[in-house]
Amino acid sequence: MAENHPVGFQWVMEARERGAQLIHVDPRFSRTSAVANIWAPLRAGSDILFLGGLIHYALENGKDFREYVVHYTNASSILPQDFKDTEDLGGVFSGWDEKNQKYDPSTWFYQGCKARDRVVARDASEHCGHCKDGYGAAVDLTRCETDVTLNHPRCVYQLLKKHYARYTPEMIERYCGVPKERFLKIAETFCSASGPEKTGAICYALGWTQQSKGPQIIRAAAILQLLLGNIGRPGGGILALRGHASIQGSTDIPTLYDILPGYLPMPLLGVDSDNLADYIAKHRDLTGWWWNFDKYMVSLLKAYYGDAATKENDWGFDWLPRVTGDHSHQGYFLEMMDGKVEGLFVMGQNPAVAGPNSRFERKALSKLKWLVVRDMVELETASFWYDSPEVERGELRPEEISTEVFLLPAAGHAEKDGCFTNTQRLLQWHQKAVDPPGDARSETWFMYHLGRRLKEKAKKDPRPRNAGLNALTWDYSLEGELQEPRVEEVLQEINGYTVADRKLVSGFGELKADGSTACGCWIYSGVFPRSGENRANQRNSLDYLGHGWGFAWPSDRRIIYNRASADPAGRPWSERKKLVWWDEQKKEWTGLDVPDFTKTKAPDYQPYKNAEGDDALAGDKPFILHADGVGWIWAPKGLADGPLPTHYESLESPVRNPLYPDVQSNPAVLKEERPQNEYANSPDARFPFVMSTYRLTEHHTSGAMSRMLPHLAELQPEFFCEISPELAKERGVENGDWVTLMTARGIVEARALVTARMRPLLINGKNVHQVGVPYHWGYRGLVKGDSANDLVAISEEPNVRIMEAKGILCDLSPGRRAQGKAVLEQLNAHLGGSDAH
Repeated sequence: MAENHPVGFQWVMEARERGAQLIHVDPRFSRTSAVANIWAPLRAGSDILFLGGLIHYALENGKDFREYVVHYTNASSILPQDFKDTEDLGGVFSGWDEKNQKYDPSTWFYQGCKARDRVVARDASEHCGHCKDGYGAAVDLTRCETDVTLNHPRCVYQLLKKHYARYTPEMIERYCGVPKERFLKIAETFCSASGPEKTGAICYALGWTQQSKGPQIIRAAAILQLLLGNIGRPGGGILALRGHASIQGSTDIPTLYDILPGYLPMPLLGVDSDNLADYIAKHRDLTGWWWNFDKYMVSLLKAYYGDAATKENDWGFDWLPRVTGDHSHQGYFLEMMDGKVEGLFVMGQNPAVAGPNSRFERKALSKLKWLVVRDMVELETASFWYDSPEVERGELRPEEISTEVFLLPAAGHAEKDGCFTNTQRLLQWHQKAVDPPGDARSETWFMYHLGRRLKEKAKKDPRPRNAGLNALTWDYSLEGELQEPRVEEVLQEINGYTVADRKLVSGFGELKADGSTACGCWIYSGVFPRSGENRANQRNSLDYLGHGWGFAWPSDRRIIYNRASADPAGRPWSERKKLVWWDEQKKEWTGLDVPDFTKTKAPDYQPYKNAEGDDALAGDKPFILHADGVGWIWAPKGLADGPLPTHYESLESPVRNPLYPDVQSNPAVLKEERPQNEYANSPDARFPFVMSTYRLTEHHTSGAMSRMLPHLAELQPEFFCEISPELAKERGVENGDWVTLMTARGIVEARALVTARMRPLLINGKNVHQVGVPYHWGYRGLVKGDSANDLVAISEEPNVRIMEAKGILCDLSPGRRAQGKAVLEQLNAHLGGSDAH
């Protein structure tokens, strides 16, 4: 965090100076490690084993915050008799379909949930797990069997203890490489940050997400935090550190292919796409806040299609695109290589060196008919056809590439108005300082004028395929010599308004499903509550939570699920950790933050019979976006690879899975193995070392901006890899020497940085060396170097389809790689050893 998120790390340092304990777990000793109270090196890819050990420690030593766990989690929920755990089935959960390589999660659902007499979608079985085929009864998650003593052998709490029983300190030491004494010190220190007076926070970034079980790693952290009572309370939580100004914004109002703004799912062809009623019935929960799903969806459609969206045409639902397959980044490039993609827009990305198996991706770009690149410089993605390693090696010939490349100059962030959403869900407005130079234009300008031209073209073509484009509202004011759209009008549309008078709504509580409101993203509603009040542009912090500085979604709430900061009776757990509480005199929730709870719902409120939506959640159920109102230690639905995190090795690993010998890696993962995207074995004598990519403070992502700037290029002038003195000695390498790195996908050369920051780990009685490789270099700019991502495989974690860039296998040898065509012979010779693919 000190290295990659230095501005946010300021507050960690201030907390440490006030007595907070800072624990850093990372394969490398970095700037963060240097200021931590405790640092532990970890074998890349063993994170669930480590977190499972912390869960085991908390359970075995009575460290869980029992009153919080009983009332605010699903620890008491009882599971059906036919459920089988990975401990019962040798590495898979019940419901595993070996033939189709995916789960039927029907046995993951709670036992005894009562059905409601309500018609739901034909495919509702995917939604609740227990509905009948065709039309069926909707299941009420609030009516399942529980045991608040937590003693029932099939309750979640007891199953959790059984599931993590083997994640002992000895197992952690043997397979994570963390000495037992160090692990126990970490476990005791962190698990002591629990109870009424104390909390602890977990921060993570790509070290957890870029793995073949990334979401399950984060789930393991969430389980630990729920056990310790660290969710919804000040000083607690899990913080996903974002490396760019608006990565959070690009998932809220998404650049992702499978969700719409506000985390509404895109309709999937043949599953929930026939009509709006079925789509809503599939995704709308009977109980909890997602009961309002129809309000947010209809308001979004009204924002898209305006007057053309009517009740008679399902508010324009049929005009929405359908998900027809894997349209992720990896999916695009796999299909591109197969000639199934004609054209591509690349804006603010550089896949030619930043994508997984970038050697593969550069070749895939040569299969396109056209490619539009918008950026501030001619980066590698724009020049791949004439200036790339593949051209140098003769794998690509410019005269044979038919891809037509359009390079369009883009404006920098100081040359445009707009809004960023940062790590803490905070919308912050920024003003343009100067106009962009020459032909450079903002993304808003480009997308608006492209849409305007497409709409003008569609007007002349009456075919039904153009109906949605003709209906699309596209009426922003233009200003200045460049005819730039007024971005505040876009934010106002995102905020939402009443259709009849275009009056801005004050929040998502005003949205309706009858077509009377329009809203571009329901979770952002309230950022522009009235004309002239852009809350993202506020710059007057009123308290230590930052109210008055920017706008945190939802509803300017700084800590989500903050009802959990008070005990079941509505009193703060302690004076020291108070946040929101029930005011008995005023009969409402109040406090230091905007309450994440119905303001007038008393702590002792009990739902009436057949209550729906928020009315169905009792007054002591803080997790309102879950249908049962509690935090999910156990995930009864929503995950493709299991209801609990379990340890699987990486797709390439130096060891066999110590828990499940017959199930080496995540069984639900999509390896996408094919020629040019091959894998090493686990273990593999050809590739004995563990490699992870990482970032540097001085460079930014693929380096397309930072490698072009002299001051940053001078600070980090050359591609390198970090290796331990022990590995350097073993391979005959001195600090600063050239070395060659190889995986089953590619070959690169780098300077060796020999440093004790990397150290060998004793794993199952054998020394395992780890190699750290920053990924910022490419073959253009002031400083050039090979791309570390040439070494990474295209793989897809089953929930979010991210690749695995941590814990892959490599080899390292002294000297530079071969040049030109000879480099292919060098790589093929290495692959042609024992167990060659």
